Amino acid sequence: MKLIECPRDAMQGLPHFIPTGEKIRYLNTLLKVGFDTLDFGSFVSPKAIPQMRDTADVLAGLDLTDTRTQLLAIVANGRGAEDAVRHEAIRYLGFPLSVSETFQLRNTNKTIGQAFAEVETINRLCREAGRELVVYLSMGFGNPYGDPYSPEIVGQFSERLIDLGVRIIAPSDTVGSSTPEGIESLFRHLISRYPEVEFGAHLHARPGETAEKVRAAWRAGVRRMDGALKGFGGCPMAKDDLTGNLATEEMIAVLEQEGADMNLNKAALAEGERLASEIL
Repeated sequence: MKLIECPRDAMQGLPHFIPTGEKIRYLNTLLKVGFDTLDFGSFVSPKAIPQMRDTADVLAGLDLTDTRTQLLAIVANGRGAEDAVRHEAIRYLGFPLSVSETFQLRNTNKTIGQAFAEVETINRLCREAGRELVVYLSMGFGNPYGDPYSPEIVGQFSERLIDLGVRIIAPSDTVGSSTPEGIESLFRHLISRYPEVEFGAHLHARPGETAEKVRAAWRAGVRRMDGALKGFGGCPMAKDDLTGNLATEEMIAVLEQEGADMNLNKAALAEGERLASEIL
């Protein structure tokens, strides 16, 4: 089971700037837990995401000498990807591609067609630098704009990405619209049709919804899931302060009940929870 901890997602929408030293202190604790991957920062315009303007400085302060956790950084275009691959410590680049034209324009100021062109550029940069691209399919469970949506559309997007050489795809519940039934149905379809791809789940939820959504993804065969300690973060587009990331500590409890082998440092996890409440 691969757990992807997403402090970047938890931090990026906060109105106050978290000092660089505090970010480093928090992330160094998370690196001790044993997560598969840490979505730690992003190389995007500081005007768009001012909270992440110090990502390079944060990276320089991380202690990677005794961790099995890999680092992932979000990028929104080729320029950001070029910045990210200059850092040897970064293993994965993440790119947000939306199945909703409206959201793609709002999120990256690009059409879906332009975004696919960026995917092709970024994936080429990743291959040349020995990195791997993770594509997040935002609005992967529906959208509030009336744009066309169906599991078949998500499948079509996945097929286009596979043709470009992408092998990690994470349908993302941007506004918390997913249901357990929809989660299980979508992932069963994708995993059975494209067995060569690693499909991840980046879900959002309201309080009390995490357990059933995690169980649905697990039943469907998902073995890569994103979360954030205490459920902090989420997409501002949700326009619902109660909709946030899946709380990692709740995910872990559910997955352990389902028999997943987590192999985590529980003391470091408890310290991470404490720091999340203190810093975020």
